[in-house]
Amino acid sequence: MSTFPGRRPSGLPQPDDDARAHAARVQRHVHQQIEAGGGWIPFAVFMDLVLHAPGLGYYAAGAQKFGQDGDFVTAPEMTPLFGAAMANQIAEILASTGGDILELGAGSGTLAVDLLGALEGIGAMPSRYRILEPSAELAQRQRQRLRHSLPQACERVEWVDALDTSNSARTGFTGVIIANEVLDALPVHVLAWREGGVSECGVSFRDGELAWEERPADAALMSAAQAPGGYVADYELPYVSEVCPAMSHLVSRLAGNLVRGAMLFIDYGFPRAEYYHPQRDRGTLMCHYRHRAHDDPFFLPGLQDITAHVDFTAVAEAGVDAGCQLAGYATQAQFLLNCGITELLARTPASDVAAYLPLSTAVQKLLSPAEMGELFKVLALTRGVDVPLLGFVEGDRSDRL
Repeated sequence: MSTFPGRRPSGLPQPDDDARAHAARVQRHVHQQIEAGGGWIPFAVFMDLVLHAPGLGYYAAGAQKFGQDGDFVTAPEMTPLFGAAMANQIAEILASTGGDILELGAGSGTLAVDLLGALEGIGAMPSRYRILEPSAELAQRQRQRLRHSLPQACERVEWVDALDTSNSARTGFTGVIIANEVLDALPVHVLAWREGGVSECGVSFRDGELAWEERPADAALMSAAQAPGGYVADYELPYVSEVCPAMSHLVSRLAGNLVRGAMLFIDYGFPRAEYYHPQRDRGTLMCHYRHRAHDDPFFLPGLQDITAHVDFTAVAEAGVDAGCQLAGYATQAQFLLNCGITELLARTPASDVAAYLPLSTAVQKLLSPAEMGELFKVLALTRGVDVPLLGFVEGDRSDRL
């Protein structure tokens, strides 16, 4: 038995009494699950509980999550030009395939509003805009946002709570599937490669607190660890990182249900060789609380977001294995440039400082290598789409996967 290397965060904003009480309720719920599991649960189970447990998890409870008053800001909330640029790519695909748009985990609903507004403006509206949202609380916020911002398009929008209800099992899905910052929130298993073999870093409860505890990795997890293990075998040990079978399963299901169209995954991450880099020996787990990033997932459970970077090689493999084609992989900056974000920005005169400056500042953050431009990537998988995709006409990095 050994504990996972980590440190308690300091200098974070203090929660109020209600928030502390909520975190205590979440911790009690996790403790009960640990007890039911014989004193230990995999980290993936813990992550799923604190993010998604009904009425308790971070995404299932009512606290503000997105934007300046939440814990982090996503690209769509920075500027509507993100959605407008994406709309150019989506319009190209829909012109070839027809069909619907399916957005996974629509957050605050901002991207849906921006995409529908832009698509309406260029005459490329989908038949339906479907939102797969497992959080009832977030779905309600999305409805309110759409009714307020884009009432004329609301009749095209519908919410589904499971993949199989997004389209008929007989016909499958045709159109465009979007997952913006979705894959990074899927539960990951944490592995530790040590001199004696591979162990799984799970969660126990000691001295009144949640704590890391390692156990031998089972056969199924060892199978998932084989690909990164090929890199780690040559590294100085110990080496800690993550694998995400849930991500591969999700992409495989989406790809298997796609009859004709494209899937666009936007997230922060790397190709496998960079994900499992020798210098990244503590993994990629990251927590966000009130716009502060830290690495302690046991801090205020239920009040903070927990994410891991995406292994984009695993995404590509899952899609291709399910019969799709890899249609492109690029940095967010290159994708948005290819989709015309600078031309969209130029429609606002620079002389109109009050309007232009916020847009220009946001676009700079989206494109800058020091901000989101390089760390965030876009990967496209297609089926039955023969034309090259606009977002990858320049700067395609598919050969790095």
